[in-house]
Amino acid sequence: MKKLMQGNTAAARGLYEAGCCVASSYPGTPSTEITEEAAKFNEIYCEWAPNEKVAMETAFGASLAGRRSFCGMKHVGLNVAADPLFTVSYTGINAGMVICVADDAGMHSSQNEQDSRHYAEAAKLPMLEPSDSQEALEFFKTAYDISEEFDTPVIVKMCTRVAHSQSLVELGQRDDDNEKSYEKNIAKYVMMPGNAIKRHPIIEERMMRLKIYSDFSKMNYVDEGQDNSIGIITSSTSYQYVKEACGDLYPVLKIGMVWPLPDEKIKDFAKKVKRLIIVEELDPFIENHCKTLGINCEGKNLFPIEGELNQNIIAEKLLNKSTSGIKLDEKIPPRPPVMCAGCPHRGLFFTLNKNKCTVLGDIGCYTLGAVAPLSAMDMTLCMGASVSALHGFNKALENSADKNKNVVAVIGDSTFMHSGMTGLANIAYNQSKSVVIILDNSITGMTGHQQNPTTGYNIKGDPAGKINLENLCRAMGFNRVRVVDPYNLKECEDALKEELAADESSVIISRRPCALLKYVKHNPPLKVDVNKCVGCKSCMKIGCPALSIKEGKAHVDSTLCVGCGVCEQLCKFNAFENISKEGE
Repeated sequence: MKKLMQGNTAAARGLYEAGCCVASSYPGTPSTEITEEAAKFNEIYCEWAPNEKVAMETAFGASLAGRRSFCGMKHVGLNVAADPLFTVSYTGINAGMVICVADDAGMHSSQNEQDSRHYAEAAKLPMLEPSDSQEALEFFKTAYDISEEFDTPVIVKMCTRVAHSQSLVELGQRDDDNEKSYEKNIAKYVMMPGNAIKRHPIIEERMMRLKIYSDFSKMNYVDEGQDNSIGIITSSTSYQYVKEACGDLYPVLKIGMVWPLPDEKIKDFAKKVKRLIIVEELDPFIENHCKTLGINCEGKNLFPIEGELNQNIIAEKLLNKSTSGIKLDEKIPPRPPVMCAGCPHRGLFFTLNKNKCTVLGDIGCYTLGAVAPLSAMDMTLCMGASVSALHGFNKALENSADKNKNVVAVIGDSTFMHSGMTGLANIAYNQSKSVVIILDNSITGMTGHQQNPTTGYNIKGDPAGKINLENLCRAMGFNRVRVVDPYNLKECEDALKEELAADESSVIISRRPCALLKYVKHNPPLKVDVNKCVGCKSCMKIGCPALSIKEGKAHVDSTLCVGCGVCEQLCKFNAFENISKEGE
């Protein structure tokens, strides 16, 4: 049976058909849907782990027990999981273990562009790279076969366009005949230096065998062309761009196993063409490898090293075709991203801006607090960095004359569980006078409302263990822990001023559920009494998308307004009033 599937959905189907039993991941766009879709199969135990390192270690434990396992993450998540990644390469596996990393060329939802192929080379692990949904399903199944044949974890690299595009997929049956027994093996699995030294030569020998495998693998194949004046080596979504732009004009070596690369196949292909061009997104990974083989080739002299490629770029560089495509009217005003109407973080960020705070921020939808008119964030680095950086900031200026007394950290509940706790422990242990604000919106907001250890529900929505943030912070050594409602501006400001003035570190928990959660019951929308409104625009300072100015007066879009009342608290003329939905 064939079915139209998103790449991530097809990948999850591949896990199912391969007989995967345990999947542990941390949500991160564009990888999130793989685990969400896998959770729909009762045969696969799925969970959201607190972070990617925990997810990878959980998957390794399941593999060690003799069951095929999976962990998924986005490219920056692989940085978090790098510690176990490099060592699990040494230990090898018992049952098959597959690691998915999804890169985000173009930074659609990421703080950097990162080419994860380098991790495969550095960790000495095989990496597969599908170019469509059908290959996503097939490559995930093949990855388990490679994993068990070569005693290694296997990385499958997705990218935004493959993960979130749809194509036809042929479905198969589940293979449950792959369970293994656990056998104690200290020399293989206990990576103390004496054992690790003996494992390294085994890894190098494994890579040599994988190189031979890559040369004969059907994942690496040649599409013959009509004109051998140019030959193209490409992979992933770049292959789709090349085929759409060039059709069958030029021969193409399509790489599906991007590490180790098929050296002999590359050499043979290069001999048959006059000019060899490498088409790949981000770093010249394949190009540089070809050059180490002594092959004359081009790549990044033609194509950008940053951002995504597309069909127009390929056509321009390879066919000398200039395709302008459809352009938007330049007079259309830009539409920057903004926090949703009724977002619980808005009132808190308004308070921080009003009090001229230096705000060290973190990763989440609340990073939009940096956007005007709130402009209430000074730094965002990586998951958990707000808390650690706050400690360093305060320690650096502890005895300085220009000490900044109004500096705080803001971090979301899910991000706090991911990697904020260790930074908070550092504040408690090394005693900086710091104020940490945990933005608890009762969900993992940015990646699409996934549960986390503070919500009390698991990936399927069933009741689960719930961590109490107040008790946790107190147990970590904080005497001053308080909860505020971010819709209440006075409460937020009073708490902020009191904690900044205190002689010890403190935690403020700004708690209100995300306005988009289905169970949240909103108040009726507000409206403006134009006779009372003087057009002072004070309400516009919060940057709510439900508010605008029409004919010099404030206007509320009743289709967006959730009646949070934050704007109402800013109006000195009581121009805002409640209306019922029936009266609209």
